Amino acid sequence: MASTTPVHPVDEVPPVRQLAAFGLQHVLAMYAGAVAVPLIVGGAMRLPPADLAYLITADLLVCGIATLIQCVGVWRFGVRLPIMQGCTFAAVSPMVLIGTEGGGLPAIYGSVIVAGLAIMLLAPVFGRLLRFFPPLVTGTVILIIGLSLLPVAGNWAAGGVGAKDFGEPKNLALAAFVLLVVLGVQRFAPVFLSRIAVLIGIVVGLAVAVPLGFTDFGGVRDADWLGISTPFHFGAPTFHVSAIVSMLVVALVTMTETTGDLIAVGEMTGREVEPRSLADGLRADGFSTVLGGVFNTFPYTAYAQNVGLVGMTRVRSRWVVAAAGGILVLLGLLPKLGAVVAAIPAPVLGGAGLVMFGTVAASGLRTLARVDFKGNHNLTIVAVSVAVGMLPVGVPTVYAKFPDWFQTVMNSGISAGCVTAIVLNLLFNHLPTRSGSGVAEAGGLAGGGVDERVEKPREEAV
Repeated sequence: MASTTPVHPVDEVPPVRQLAAFGLQHVLAMYAGAVAVPLIVGGAMRLPPADLAYLITADLLVCGIATLIQCVGVWRFGVRLPIMQGCTFAAVSPMVLIGTEGGGLPAIYGSVIVAGLAIMLLAPVFGRLLRFFPPLVTGTVILIIGLSLLPVAGNWAAGGVGAKDFGEPKNLALAAFVLLVVLGVQRFAPVFLSRIAVLIGIVVGLAVAVPLGFTDFGGVRDADWLGISTPFHFGAPTFHVSAIVSMLVVALVTMTETTGDLIAVGEMTGREVEPRSLADGLRADGFSTVLGGVFNTFPYTAYAQNVGLVGMTRVRSRWVVAAAGGILVLLGLLPKLGAVVAAIPAPVLGGAGLVMFGTVAASGLRTLARVDFKGNHNLTIVAVSVAVGMLPVGVPTVYAKFPDWFQTVMNSGISAGCVTAIVLNLLFNHLPTRSGSGVAEAGGLAGGGVDERVEKPREEAV
């Protein structure tokens, strides 16, 4: 009898009914973050409501296309893992500065296109750097990703940043109710329902929120039925050196963040990311960013909140996230559908976000559990990296007096913590040790390249 090769869970295709439910769950998890970037940038530039709506629909359309490229893969573009793509927050401050003082939207899009091309060229280089991400570094980065997202969920639970009723007990009560629904479904419901616990929590929370006056669907009535994004809607791109330089710094930050997210998903799904697949994923990021500059939107990166959803639901199929990408394309082409999703109140998303983002942090702890902390400096590496990564999260203005390029790198807790973890791991575990120093962790750099003296007991090394 002919034997069939078992299909890896990442490549499994669930039934259509499950694809739709799981995919919608991913869309709801990232929607608020996806539309936040065009809202912030457009609002800072005082664009009229029609232009803001155009930015949002263009963003959703390219989000969907970028997600499909990343999950399905086209030639050497796409990591072929369950990765959602969305606009990066690392680019918000530079884009606001460019848009208000350095040439408007055409200058933003010119710098975005150049940054996307740079990411595509640098992708193979970053792929070869994968050996600098052993479990000590990856676990620390995943932990920082989860911890840095928790304030986002907290702001949602309180009503959303800038809300007039921010922090009202009713908002936190609604968020707590949604959290309890998610936990209850995950604990007591059948397997299929437990895997869409976040979706059920959001739907139930919305059903409670509407009669209590938390939201209304007036925006749905005013939204258009059909919206098509055309290339260079706001004019031909212009290329300013200062704008391009700042966006290239953003590109390095997003590549670092995406690397951490791809490694995290690889850990969760049981398909570890290799140098070639990492380069393919980053190349897809770069191509999507170029598309963003052409179709009136912004730089793209992997979305960490959906990494938490993969870990929580244990649904590892990349086709589920590809279905989410298809839904985003529809939302981008049908603004009225996008307005329905936008009507979900922030506290409902906050209740679901607490468990999703906490799951990311817990996954980092699970990875760190494989690391040896005895007789070495690994505990110091984790402690300092987490501290540096959490500093801009806890004190957002801590680097306000520093140059713009420094703020772009260090204001992202993920990139700050990731760079710190890599540097400290090299310093403590992979440089030749002196007599009297601690023994470095065996096996440090995955893939070789470790100084032999670091792997031996101190007496033998000396």
